[in-house]
Amino acid sequence: MAVHNSLDRMTGPEKAAAFMLAVGEEYGKAIWELLTEDETRELATHMSNLGSLESKVVEDLFINFASQVSSVGSLNGSFDTTERLLKSLLPGDRVSSIMNEIRGPAGRTMWDKLGNVNEVVLASYLKNEYPQTVAVVLQKIKPEHASRVLSALPEDFSMEVIMRMLRMESVQKDILDKVEQTLRVEFMNNLARTTQRDSHETIAEIFNFLDRNTESRFLTSLEDRNRDSAERIRALMFTFEDLVKLDPGGVQTLLRNVEKDKLALSMKGASDTLRDLFFSNMSERAAKILREDMEAMGPVRLRDVDEAQMEMVNAAKELAESGEIVLADTKGEDELIY
Repeated sequence: MAVHNSLDRMTGPEKAAAFMLAVGEEYGKAIWELLTEDETRELATHMSNLGSLESKVVEDLFINFASQVSSVGSLNGSFDTTERLLKSLLPGDRVSSIMNEIRGPAGRTMWDKLGNVNEVVLASYLKNEYPQTVAVVLQKIKPEHASRVLSALPEDFSMEVIMRMLRMESVQKDILDKVEQTLRVEFMNNLARTTQRDSHETIAEIFNFLDRNTESRFLTSLEDRNRDSAERIRALMFTFEDLVKLDPGGVQTLLRNVEKDKLALSMKGASDTLRDLFFSNMSERAAKILREDMEAMGPVRLRDVDEAQMEMVNAAKELAESGEIVLADTKGEDELIY
């Protein structure tokens, strides 16, 4: 992001963004409440792209309010600082909508963002637009991406687009602005909503960190209220017993990354199938020692077993995230990379 060291080089919207970052929640709340949805979105966009702002510029910008802002020092406008401030002022769903639109696919401008949208997704949207509009879009994005989008469009329609591109002179700014605004409102907003994470996945991940009794209580209660959701969450959860789906190489990698006392405690509460899998991927001597350790423990608390098993599951997820092992989903159909 840019580093601003001169007030003269800042645009009006950038100055407004700097002002709102500087005044923060206490003094800015009343202002945010007076803004419309579009104004909030535009201001948040400039805040998230502001970059570093030297303290001297802050003082120059707010000379009439020096007593309030002279101690602020340097500022850094980013997605995180913008989102944090908005969350303290606005409803969560409104903040999510605004930030999702700002982030969109990676890219600073609308055309950068479009360049990171899958060509099939973009073509599915553009095929319902006027050929002239599509011609403008394809001229603005990178040629290699435009070629893939063009190939994904219906052939007759793509030829119409090509003919308009051939006849196209320089695009007037007001037309370009209108196309950009349409894409932002109709396409990028919808794209942000459709790429939001499924709430069932979020809850399943949370439930993975619950102890066994709490997890069972929540799922049982949920089944009484919404059986379909409960079953979907249960299917999405990766549990200790799902480690049985690891291949031999995955088991051996996991064994090397788990403390021996945690392994013994985990195996105390494991099914015979899972125990056999782990024992079969250990040397005869190591398996013998593990069995002896388990016997020497005697009775153990269920809570301690749950905690040990949770540590093993978390270790497996970290190994999967780094690409060292592969975790299969509960149906064994696809790979889940955590």
